[in-house]
Amino acid sequence: MENRNNVTEFILLGLSKNKKVEILCFLFFLLCYLAIWLGNLIIMTSITCSQLSNQPMYFFLNYLALSDLLYTSTVTPKLMTDLLTEKKVISYKNCMTQLFTTHFFGGVEVFIITGMAYDRYVAICKPLHYTILMNRQRCNSILRASCAGGFLHSLGLFLLTIFLPFCGPNEIDHYFCDVYPLLKLACTDTHQIGFLVIANSGLMGLVIFVVLMASYFMILYNVRAYSAENRHKALSTCSSHITVVILFFASVIFVYIRPATTLPEDKVFTLFYTIIVPMLNPLIYTLRNTEMKNAIRKVWCNGRFWKGKSMI
Repeated sequence: MENRNNVTEFILLGLSKNKKVEILCFLFFLLCYLAIWLGNLIIMTSITCSQLSNQPMYFFLNYLALSDLLYTSTVTPKLMTDLLTEKKVISYKNCMTQLFTTHFFGGVEVFIITGMAYDRYVAICKPLHYTILMNRQRCNSILRASCAGGFLHSLGLFLLTIFLPFCGPNEIDHYFCDVYPLLKLACTDTHQIGFLVIANSGLMGLVIFVVLMASYFMILYNVRAYSAENRHKALSTCSSHITVVILFFASVIFVYIRPATTLPEDKVFTLFYTIIVPMLNPLIYTLRNTEMKNAIRKVWCNGRFWKGKSMI
């Protein structure tokens, strides 16, 4: 592999060549990154320090918040650093590491969202069997399966990329190391590899999206027989999930469902699922969720978290 590679580092072209635009982007993404950390830490702390941790939906939401933090942290700090530097350089090893970790945590997030959809489907469509089907052992199994699925997804893309020869040029027209921009730089025919990437990322995302939307359609069909209060509660919970699914998967499918080509719009759509959606997730899951808002009030406004800290 090393004998075929003349490239030891890559130059990231980033989002813009205009310094004023880069400074504005830095300030914007700094605020986004702080909001991601603040929002997701509030969710994780509120769930952990309340009775919500015993409920499967919030068990998954807790780990979704954690995966959001890890996922966006593989991209955003490097992006912000590059916005302030003249030459945006990343070594070959760090590039491959970023590729693997980004898709690993992104894959974990996708499968956790799928687990949350399954939880809502069982709760609404099979309420009498809910406590049996969604016990803590089953939740742990779904979480482990999510990690395994994310690892296999990321490993597949990593293996497709790590053995490619790179002999120049070394400029990546993106703000992080992703598979399509790297395929564009490879000194070999990547046509067949491009189809494998579509199968690994594009088709996988499309299939999961269709399955998720079908499950929500079944949920909406079943809630017709509920009372007005229970129907409103079910619709409120599911609407937040559907919002996350559409925002996340629409951008992912746009980027990965087509052959190995890069478009100027890719950076905008990639920003959506790497930064914007992780920032919006805490708002989506709290503003329309009464239980989550009550837990935040009890933990943060009533001082339960601070009392626990003072006792340590």
